[in-house]
Amino acid sequence: MYGKMTAAAIACLLMAPVLPGIAAAAEQEKLLYSEDFEDDQFAGRGWYDSPRIEITDRDAKSGKHCCIWSWQKGQVLPGGKGGRVEIEPGESVILSYWVKHSPNWQWTGRGYHPHEFLFMTDLDPKTWGPASTHLTLYVEAVDGRAMMGLQDSRNIDVSRIGQDLTAITENRAVAGGNGDSDGYKGDHYKAGEDYRNGKTFKSEIIAFSDEPGPYYKGDWHLVKARFKLNSITGGKGVNDGEIQYWQDGKLLIDRHDVLFRTGVHPQMKIDQFLMLPYIGPGAKDDQWIMIDDLRITREP
Repeated sequence: MYGKMTAAAIACLLMAPVLPGIAAAAEQEKLLYSEDFEDDQFAGRGWYDSPRIEITDRDAKSGKHCCIWSWQKGQVLPGGKGGRVEIEPGESVILSYWVKHSPNWQWTGRGYHPHEFLFMTDLDPKTWGPASTHLTLYVEAVDGRAMMGLQDSRNIDVSRIGQDLTAITENRAVAGGNGDSDGYKGDHYKAGEDYRNGKTFKSEIIAFSDEPGPYYKGDWHLVKARFKLNSITGGKGVNDGEIQYWQDGKLLIDRHDVLFRTGVHPQMKIDQFLMLPYIGPGAKDDQWIMIDDLRITREP
């Protein structure tokens, strides 16, 4: 059940604004899914897991409507709670979308949340919770900085939690809890009777600023985020996975030495996209985020 595109959707794709710096690359990418949020018939376009996506005609980037995540003060979930889409399985994926924040938008200040966009793989059920998987990939903005991350909680060897297993076994987690062979330190924590982990990569600059200027949060910005899984050689994971994030054509995150998987999962494929806006501590004010012209692509 892959995303279906109507003739209108294809036309919108061709007419959507594309910055010159990334136009050439975009022409070489294979389109996996397209969503313009022009109407609320999301299930008919491949969204599943009881999709609840709110749209507005207030200030769309293109067309007449866009998606809006609207929180009231203290709310964890916005009015439109999101949904999931299956995509053609592959070892890389590119997400692009336009985004703007309400002028009064406030960050949590805690170094995490809101969760926004995620990808999962074919190693987990289609409606599985993203916090406990063999691999979940994150794209979001946290405390004003662009952020990409990964989590592989189901791979944690809980019998040796906190030990560095990178030189001992491939049967381990890569995002925290069992060591970090790629040099990027992950974290792990107890969640009930289980353990969770996580590893993040943030932009050095404030990408969504409170102050007017090229990074002002209240303006529309074009985000493009790319993941490419690392290779497996001789039954072992190689630290050559890639994470990249562009905003308005400027490269803000660029890593080419990341470990996403060990030799235990050589056939892992990215096959699911999730749009699940969520602020764990609750919103600090009545505030919103708008999303428009969302595209999921892959290099040929």
